[in-house]
Amino acid sequence: MSHHQKHSHKHDIAFGIDIGGSGIKGAPVDLRTGEFAADRRRIPTPQPATPDAVADTVAEIVDSFHLDSHAPIGVTFPAVMLHGVAQSAANVDDSWIGTDAQRLFSARTGRSVLAVNDADAAGYAEAVYGAAKDVDGVVLVVTLGTGIGSALIVDGRLVPNTELGHLEIDGFDAESRAADSARDREGLDWEQWAQRLQRYFSVVEKLFWPDLIVVGGGVSKHHESFLPLLDLRARIVPAGLLNAAGIVGAAALAADDEDDDD
Repeated sequence: MSHHQKHSHKHDIAFGIDIGGSGIKGAPVDLRTGEFAADRRRIPTPQPATPDAVADTVAEIVDSFHLDSHAPIGVTFPAVMLHGVAQSAANVDDSWIGTDAQRLFSARTGRSVLAVNDADAAGYAEAVYGAAKDVDGVVLVVTLGTGIGSALIVDGRLVPNTELGHLEIDGFDAESRAADSARDREGLDWEQWAQRLQRYFSVVEKLFWPDLIVVGGGVSKHHESFLPLLDLRARIVPAGLLNAAGIVGAAALAADDEDDDD
């Protein structure tokens, strides 16, 4: 049996919440299609984004939907997440470091919540419902934005917390040269930026030998301007889900986690 059949869940609906530096967004997700089952709700991220303030906002979003009391809930967080505990903090308050986000969100919502890295959630959504759907083997999803986020999926299973934006390449932290923010900051044209991406992806490819690379982030809507300029062994394609990916992936990972617990 291929691993793709394992996405039939006990639940048809799970809830996803995507925590970012500027907004916290949530929506119920139809796990059969990967689409929102209701309009998403967005609340600006509290400033400062302390654990207490963010947990209150998460609870507010959950409470604003009529969710089944057993619906799986997944939350993305902009940090390395080891078994629910934040190891870093990007775009949120430093007091998150060492915080058991999963326990905090579960306590505040009165429900069982899974907390995962934001790039992992978005990448997983691409594997289950998006550009890497039904692809066996090794899939690397790379988000090009302010930094470079990565998700590694092997035969449909996530290998969490790869931080491949922080590979050191040619003496630089890779994302400082190849992220979309570097293109912007240095005024690079598409060809110049593509040379940076070529260097980045060829290093990553030699290390992981992916079957498919999926490129996400806002810049992926301009994929025709830069993906054709890359010469790689792996097929490289734009992401399919864009802004919805974090919410959808968090919901799907929470549902999978619950199925695995049984």
